[in-house]
Amino acid sequence: MEWRSFNGDVIKQPLLEKVEEIIQREIDLGFKLKVCVGTDSRVCVEKIEFATVVVFLREGKGGFMLVALTEDYRKMGLNQRMMTEVSKSVEVAYSMCELLDTYQIPLEVHADINTDPNFKSNVALREATGYILSMGFIFKAKPEAFASTYCADHLIH
Repeated sequence: MEWRSFNGDVIKQPLLEKVEEIIQREIDLGFKLKVCVGTDSRVCVEKIEFATVVVFLREGKGGFMLVALTEDYRKMGLNQRMMTEVSKSVEVAYSMCELLDTYQIPLEVHADINTDPNFKSNVALREATGYILSMGFIFKAKPEAFASTYCADHLIH
């Protein structure tokens, strides 16, 4: 994945190096952090666009994010697409686990899946919940999943 800052600047170093650089900078500035990872997707005519975000929240002082945009040209049903979103988020979260544990920074995985059974995305809720929790992550779904529902969504819609 190619990572960028929200303003579009390409991050040339590996994600983990950039995350550690950000953590050290934010700690030096006196901020207490929480990290949230989420992915959203949009179906286009012949492809599916995915936006994965790593959101850094400064306790009581706003936040910022890193962004990776990817595309997939396979046909997917709704459940498969929701689980692909979750897999992308879990992969990124897992890669940062040890580093965030070292700095004692909480990590959440956000899924753009509705907890209300009246919405189509709810078909993937049970599977996504089991997957994310079995990996040991804190899990948030709509309406609490702002990283996927708002941050990532903003990048592809």
